[in-house]
Amino acid sequence: MEPNDLAVLLIDPADSRNGRAYKAAIRDLGFHVVSLSTDPSSTASDLPTDPASEISLQAIDVDDAVRQVRAAGFNLRAVVPSRGSTLHVADEIAARLGLPGNDHTLGWARRNKAAMRARAVQTGVRVPKFQLVESLDAVAEAARDIGFPVIVKQTMGSGSYGVTVIGDAADLDQATKELAVDWHDQPVTEWLVEQYIRGREYAVNFCSAHGEHRLIDIWEYRRPDDRDYDFPLWDIIQIDRAHPDHARVESFCKQVLDAFGIRYGPGHIEVKCSGDGDDVHLIELAARFSGGPAVPMWTRHSDLRPFHDAVECFLGRRPNIIDGDHGFRAVLGSVVIRNDNAPGTLVALHGLDELRALPGVADVLVEFQPGDRVPTTNHNMCIPVSASVYGPDRTAVLHTLAIARETVRLEITPDPAALAVG
Repeated sequence: MEPNDLAVLLIDPADSRNGRAYKAAIRDLGFHVVSLSTDPSSTASDLPTDPASEISLQAIDVDDAVRQVRAAGFNLRAVVPSRGSTLHVADEIAARLGLPGNDHTLGWARRNKAAMRARAVQTGVRVPKFQLVESLDAVAEAARDIGFPVIVKQTMGSGSYGVTVIGDAADLDQATKELAVDWHDQPVTEWLVEQYIRGREYAVNFCSAHGEHRLIDIWEYRRPDDRDYDFPLWDIIQIDRAHPDHARVESFCKQVLDAFGIRYGPGHIEVKCSGDGDDVHLIELAARFSGGPAVPMWTRHSDLRPFHDAVECFLGRRPNIIDGDHGFRAVLGSVVIRNDNAPGTLVALHGLDELRALPGVADVLVEFQPGDRVPTTNHNMCIPVSASVYGPDRTAVLHTLAIARETVRLEITPDPAALAVG
């Protein structure tokens, strides 16, 4: 790679499942890849596969990244983020280099749940009532002030880790014990306590170019019953424009994108509708693609080229994803087989071969093997089995989801402690 060759700076590709896809898209579009790692532990796995077309850098902070990039004299045309936890870093680097990017002054509001709620209130985006607390003792007081049920979240968590619903005062002691450390077993110092919104929940996917937002799709989280929940994944299915919530969810989410300065690339928003009126509430947002099965399913069942189109947005172009027909050829869904019982040792997974053979089922993912300890499923990182589902219409997908759920059975021996409690 020569100094004047056109290049794209890709942030933290080694720490993202999308990193490889972004690299391929950048090269397909005629650019060289400059990979930048912001995590010292990731450099070994981020070695370029083709030294002639890729350079890897390691930076300790934004100042160091900008200094290295400028010193190298790269002819950079875009900064592309590929890791959810460092999206705000990519925004800051892009701003410092004078390249297209989302509003870097709002990067933290798109990352930290407390800052997100504060920005929403400032801009008139509807959110649940909330309080920020800095000790577990304060969770109980905040919960009583807001009124039960409440949902408590670690402000820097993701994938529903460190999230729990507290239904009444009797649940407080046990719930707060599980909130003290994060996914990396590090102490947590602040929590968001907020009103629990009962209603229908949706995941909404957009792509933006120069501040113009184009809806890609909306996925409905379908639950087995109407009990309160802290982890929404069960059955998930796309909804279409005939759905009664579609128009108001789309309109609300465009307001969210504007309020949080998302002008380029993908946007993923989670909302709840608590009734039949103008009552959509923001739950989460991020300037990235969905972390679930949506993106690989788009590539197979539509005309979308999500990674190519995202790169083009960050290049300041207007890709087909903004103006064109997305060309969906199927209704998409996903089934999540959980362990909703006590944790224990997996004895067997029954029905996997039958699940893989079902028409309309693809990408069967298995997280645990016989002999593994399986926790109660309460976040994205402990899902025993999941699969993508597709079909010609909603009825067909719902039918396949039901069959898939009946096909798989987890055989788990509960932990002795759980048996003793029982």
